[in-house]
Amino acid sequence: MIVEIANSVEAGQEGRIYIELINGPFLFREKGTPEEYKAGLDLAIERGWLELDRSGTFVRFTQAGSDLFA
Repeated sequence: MIVEIANSVEAGQEGRIYIELINGPFLFREKGTPEEYKAGLDLAIERGWLELDRSGTFVRFTQAGSDLFA
């Protein structure tokens, strides 16, 4: 679900997808819990689909993540 939401967001400068554009829809539209959000984000990073910026404010798709929607 996290990756699908991220894919629906138009990426900004340098492919940045601001984290609030993912967590808002996940928590409020999809009615996910904060724990589910964290688990989903961690899984997407672990599987190499998303990379989280060290600031924690945005993610970017990796090539593997982009390939999911090709």
